[in-house]
Amino acid sequence: MYVCDAHRHLGVLPAYPFYGGPPVNPDITARATIDELIVDLDAERTERALVIPNYGVPDVAVSFGFNELVVEAAARDDRIRAGLWVSPRPQDAELTAKALTLAAEPGVRVLKLSFLLGGHPTDDAVRPQLDEIFATARRHGLVVHVHTSPGAASDIDHIGHLIETYADDVPLHLVHFGGGMSGHIKLIGSRFFDWIEAGKQVYTDLSWAIGFAPGWLAAEIERRGIGHDRVLFASDQPWGDHAGELARMRAAIGDGELADQVFHRTFSHLYD
Repeated sequence: MYVCDAHRHLGVLPAYPFYGGPPVNPDITARATIDELIVDLDAERTERALVIPNYGVPDVAVSFGFNELVVEAAARDDRIRAGLWVSPRPQDAELTAKALTLAAEPGVRVLKLSFLLGGHPTDDAVRPQLDEIFATARRHGLVVHVHTSPGAASDIDHIGHLIETYADDVPLHLVHFGGGMSGHIKLIGSRFFDWIEAGKQVYTDLSWAIGFAPGWLAAEIERRGIGHDRVLFASDQPWGDHAGELARMRAAIGDGELADQVFHRTFSHLYD
């Protein structure tokens, strides 16, 4: 079965001493070249892929440096769509402005931002950058991907402010669906569906999801009758595990109408 992968990364990061330990490269399946990426897509039977610069080390210039690589990948293989790395931090304004000049390039469909490396969604200091990122997305018909994970600035309690502020007319993809127990419960319990009913253009994927979440989300989609067209499959390769992410989603949603939406149709709607 071929599938569409709505969030994966390209580029090899330098080793870094995470959490006070020795320099390491935990993303051992990271790919440096387009050729290596294409080999992976073939082996996985990935029909389409949204490819974003790899990130995670504090030197953001590394991730910005991969923007042209993902644009080149999209130009080379029609299976690939590109996401550009951007930053809401004021100290990254020059790098973000340069990245946004690529927004009109063929194959670019996404702007990706994260607060893992600093900044906060409600901080006045990041508001000008956020306004410019979302204005660019609106102007070019792009989706904005935002990392979510429990606690700190990436918690759904804070990322939710972006939904409230920008998602009336810009599609916003919550990467990792909250990223853990608290985020899953908050989103499935009410917030994800409340935003949809309020007309917000909110989308998500369940990479990194805790075991109970995909099944519960599928059950709530069926019970409520909404949300089936807002969930996409994503591997988050190399930080996620493609085979494991795929097995978990297939087990949770089966092979019916919802599976067709998650693995194919919503990707085509957003990125084709």
